[in-house]
Amino acid sequence: MFLSCQTQEKKTIDRPNIVLFLVDDMGWQDTSVPFWNQKTPFNDRYHTPNMERLAAEGMKFTQAYATPVCSPTRISLMTGMNAAHHRVTNWTLRKDALQPMEKNHLTLRFPEWNVNGMSPVAGDPKAVHATPLPKLLQTAGYFTIHTGKAHFGAIGTPGENPLNLGFNVNIAGHAAGAPESYLGMENFGNGKKGKAVWAVPRLEKYHGNDIYLTEALTREALTHLDSVAGRKPFFLYMSHYAVHTPIMGDKRFLQKYLNKNLDSTEAKYASMIEGMDKSLGDIMDYLEEKKLADNTVILFMSDNGGLSAVARGGEPHTHNKPLASGKGSIYEGGIREPMLVKWPGVTKPSSITDHQIIIEDFFPTLVEMANITNARTVQKIDGQSFVSVLKGHPSKDQRPLFWHYPNEWGPNGPGIGAHSAVRLSDFKLIYFHEDQKIELYNITNDIGETENLADQRPEKANELAIILSNHLKAVNAQMPSHKKTGKKVPWPNEIINDDI
Repeated sequence: MFLSCQTQEKKTIDRPNIVLFLVDDMGWQDTSVPFWNQKTPFNDRYHTPNMERLAAEGMKFTQAYATPVCSPTRISLMTGMNAAHHRVTNWTLRKDALQPMEKNHLTLRFPEWNVNGMSPVAGDPKAVHATPLPKLLQTAGYFTIHTGKAHFGAIGTPGENPLNLGFNVNIAGHAAGAPESYLGMENFGNGKKGKAVWAVPRLEKYHGNDIYLTEALTREALTHLDSVAGRKPFFLYMSHYAVHTPIMGDKRFLQKYLNKNLDSTEAKYASMIEGMDKSLGDIMDYLEEKKLADNTVILFMSDNGGLSAVARGGEPHTHNKPLASGKGSIYEGGIREPMLVKWPGVTKPSSITDHQIIIEDFFPTLVEMANITNARTVQKIDGQSFVSVLKGHPSKDQRPLFWHYPNEWGPNGPGIGAHSAVRLSDFKLIYFHEDQKIELYNITNDIGETENLADQRPEKANELAIILSNHLKAVNAQMPSHKKTGKKVPWPNEIINDDI
């Protein structure tokens, strides 16, 4: 059946606007919004009034998960695939190249993972070919805006440029996953000798100005929204470089944290958090001023746990407590994220859910939100929509969540290293590849993962090891091998009886 132009336009306008606000390296505790059953000293340290505002207007997810490092999360978001499936299991940058720390590992030889990231076209053996989420939205009539960090593909590949993935506009996104500088007075790193790969592109109008990168990105995003708001639905992917290193203070907010006698690095970090929160508030204010708020979904998420192993002030591996460890780790501090969703007329204000979701779930959720009923993708979607959760009707059936990292991140610390893991209901099983160690935790009773129950609950460890192994085999997951013997690291169920 053919629709008239008028009917087609009406159908397009009925789709909600979508703002996906993604923060880089923000920990579960990096906010004044408590995502636990009690407030903590970290919740008192940080000041995020607009996150509080969003939580009051929408739903808070207390058990939302991503991957331990950035690119795998971002590829899962854009493809709906689990990391073991899409094989972009580490952070990307150089074309066709493993990371130096992977080449130099003492005991493990790592697989040839998809170092080139994702690609909208077939043919690159080191990239996952997938139909990108923004392309589906664009095809459905959305005006799609990418703002900030991309980190979807290596330098010189199709995935490097968000315009190739279905975005109408690309503001400052490229292959690198961190800025050389957050300061407009330093041209965001442009012009520094040998630093071109990290310099933030396409913000020349702010060069030499006394402006922080987070603010510049927000202004640019709102400028582009002005060009389309109210005329067709939009998808704003607000992907901040903050709060990734380098830790550089946002002077708009820095002094208040110095006055609290915080370590200078931690004061700078807190100011970056508050600057990010101001961006969220500016976007929410804009939507209200333009009378768009009632038809706009806002989703807030982070791409991995908060950095704690390096570059922070104070004691390493403590910045996400009560969660263990931080970025790069398979412990909760490396994968559990602050997540909020406001869907006017759908989510109940000030509601809270402990329903477990993982980053690949965003793909089918946004497709359903956009009322796209005939979506076709070249990839198999692993994620599950959480629209029913937002409507207050979560499924009672628990399903397993999976992580797979056959790689080396670099820094050392608790839970950092090559691993595979599964969370099912209360329990989480972790399999470390290098020493083939099995760990089992009851996350509900032991959120800090302090007591390994593998010896006490061998039947539960065996059950989860089988579930994890079956998933890894089903997606043909890559495993590292031992340099000394040349043998591939076994599946977790193959060694479970020897380890427990």
